[in-house]
Amino acid sequence: MRKSSWAVVAALVLSVLCAAPAEAAVSRAAHLPVDVTATECIQGGGVIIISVDGSGTGSFTKRCQGGTHDGESVT
Repeated sequence: MRKSSWAVVAALVLSVLCAAPAEAAVSRAAHLPVDVTATECIQGGGVIIISVDGSGTGSFTKRCQGGTHDGESVT
């Protein structure tokens, strides 16, 4: 039995609309910062930036800047 052209077009449109939110969710998750080691940061072409917390507690943060792991926390 032969399908009508509107049914084929409707099926294609439906498949595209259903696939769009899944791709958007993947791209949002890819931008979340993750912890990388200092070695991974350097090997990825980045440098480690150490920032001191201004509260006087002596705490600091380490981030990878540049390279493959840009903006990710360094463990």
